[in-house]
Amino acid sequence: MPLLPRATLPTLLAICLLALPETQARGAAASPWWKGNLHTHTLWSDGDDFPEMVVDWYKNHGYQFLGLSDHNLLQVGEKWVTVTNLSYRDVTLDRYRDRFGAFWVTEREWNGRRQVRLKTLPEFGPLLEEKGKFLLIPATEITSNYKIWPVHVNASNVRAPFPVPQAGATSVREVMQQAVDMVLQQRAMTGQPMFPHINHPNFGWAVTAEDLTQVKGERFFEVYNGHPGCFSFGDGTRLSAEQIWDVALSLRLTTTHFGALFGLAVDDSHRYHEFNPGSSNPGRGWVMVRAPRLEPSDLILAMERGDFYATTGVRLRDVRRERKRLLVEVEPEEGVSYTIRFIGTHRNFNPASAPILSKDGSPYPTTRRYQPEVGMAFLEVSGTSGVYEMNGTELYVRATVISTKRKENPQAAGEHEMAWTQPLFGTP
Repeated sequence: MPLLPRATLPTLLAICLLALPETQARGAAASPWWKGNLHTHTLWSDGDDFPEMVVDWYKNHGYQFLGLSDHNLLQVGEKWVTVTNLSYRDVTLDRYRDRFGAFWVTEREWNGRRQVRLKTLPEFGPLLEEKGKFLLIPATEITSNYKIWPVHVNASNVRAPFPVPQAGATSVREVMQQAVDMVLQQRAMTGQPMFPHINHPNFGWAVTAEDLTQVKGERFFEVYNGHPGCFSFGDGTRLSAEQIWDVALSLRLTTTHFGALFGLAVDDSHRYHEFNPGSSNPGRGWVMVRAPRLEPSDLILAMERGDFYATTGVRLRDVRRERKRLLVEVEPEEGVSYTIRFIGTHRNFNPASAPILSKDGSPYPTTRRYQPEVGMAFLEVSGTSGVYEMNGTELYVRATVISTKRKENPQAAGEHEMAWTQPLFGTP
């Protein structure tokens, strides 16, 4: 069979992916839920601890899978770090040596400096992975920018890093499209299940809902990012990531017809020594994926079906996205109350919008402000279970679960534990 032109492969894959939302997750209730984080940093880029220590933290805190997504690389090759450059210097090294043993740590003197070699993923992966219990997924954060705006796209279960996209780009969305196309190209060429996802839209206020509307082949973005500089909840003037989700969903389903956009919760963790709201710590946001096995292919296929939810602490006993019904059941905690809010947009919504203005009257270059009917609350239920029955007028419906439990070590003041289901799409 002759090879297809390289430019054709991402397009064909995108077409296949766009067909997936029509087959919504129905059932799979017998499969277990797997807890994982797909956005994590180590000393291989701008994290402040050794990769084994980071993995060990997640494994010991009940995670079953983890993607170490250091910037523009995979954890392979040779890299040394200077001890005096570490955030906590000897403390970091002492903890590392105490946990894994002096025999594991490789040190040297180089130009009068004490250095430690970073272990590679092929080295530390077998030490920490456990079949059916804990899995490491090769990942990278494709880190670029357009002018002053940071543009970051994660790629999960990749086989090689990617060049930094920029060449010839004339907008944020073009940089995103380049990154997405590279990931889909690698997937098509290798046959390896993998996917890109758009990171922290409000980091630097770089990515708008209108940008997300235009990216072809992209099906995931971060509705919650635990980094305090990513403004997941907006800033009181500019939209939250959740509001951006609703705008992008509404427009993708009616204007570009690029289909589903699923929401992830991630840590974007960098700091592992000092825990406080001002630091990008682990344990703030994760996904729960319902899949038959703890294998990359099973997890990715389940996520592409939308058979997962995003959370900052609320656990769901069940989520059912049936043909015309979305069912949500919470795993309750004693003394905690829950509100289940079913949110969506009707087919006949008004798409009119206006720019958000700063105090001096100039428009912010951010997501525009849309009518209240975009991402409106269809139904609100107090309790641990709720069902929304679609009547045929909805483009989609999703659920946000809000608890009365304050989040431990939040990235925003007053934050409560929450969860987000994936949207159920209406049928004409």
